[in-house]
Amino acid sequence: MGYRFFIADVFTDRPFTGNPLAVLPDADGLSARAMQAIAREFNFAESTFILPPSSPAFAAKVRIFTPKTEMPFAGHPTIGTAAVLAHLKRVKVPGTMVLEEGIGPVPVEMTPQGGRLVIERPVEVPAERPVREAVAAALSLAPWAVEETWFANGGVRFCFARLKDRASVDQAVLDRGAWTQNLARAWAPSLYFFAGEEKLYVRMFAPSLGIEEDPATGSAAVAIAGVFGARRPEREGTFTWLIDQGVAMGRPSRLEAIAEKRDGRVVRIKVGGATVIGAEGTIEVPAGY
Repeated sequence: MGYRFFIADVFTDRPFTGNPLAVLPDADGLSARAMQAIAREFNFAESTFILPPSSPAFAAKVRIFTPKTEMPFAGHPTIGTAAVLAHLKRVKVPGTMVLEEGIGPVPVEMTPQGGRLVIERPVEVPAERPVREAVAAALSLAPWAVEETWFANGGVRFCFARLKDRASVDQAVLDRGAWTQNLARAWAPSLYFFAGEEKLYVRMFAPSLGIEEDPATGSAAVAIAGVFGARRPEREGTFTWLIDQGVAMGRPSRLEAIAEKRDGRVVRIKVGGATVIGAEGTIEVPAGY
């Protein structure tokens, strides 16, 4: 049976850049096994499958798969799926839709220029911290190149590392042996590493998810906004970080991460950017797969 798909480039306003995403807008009837096989076939960081929602409160139910596993939530699949729903005129633009995902309801604010996912749950930051030398070894860098490390979860767990400079970010190469020994079974095995303060230059490796390198990672940007927003001394305000990712891959992406702070707490996080829909087609799935 044939299933229609769209390919969207997310967190960019130019085709063939950003983070590519395959979206199947009418996935009802596909088994989880078939969804995983389709995600492996496209071999993007993620593919999404749109299903009927469990309640009229949701615009759609969305399942998200990497080439290796299903995810309860991810940033660029949420934004890209919302853009496809808008393209198909299943939702009104401008406006806010709520997607039903494994993590729960995820609101997405849509405008003609793009979309922003909205997170109002706190970012989890455990007391445990990654060992700086272990992270440096996994990135094939000298320990002095890694200035700070921490774990955080804004819907997906990541190991964060602030590096000395942009050159160190570009020089990083995943050392699988060191990663397997020190991080594969850590609280968060996926590595999100960057340089900068208000404007971040980022790369991300997630071998445990089957993602060698991700061109844009919205769920990690959620955690960045939560952590950095909480660190700011101001008790009130709205703070914005611009994130450039995917440059080293030839897939430059631009994300905007926003933290809204009230009475000393981060109460709302928004992450967004533009999306370009570049292709559509049909993929055949054998009966009973």
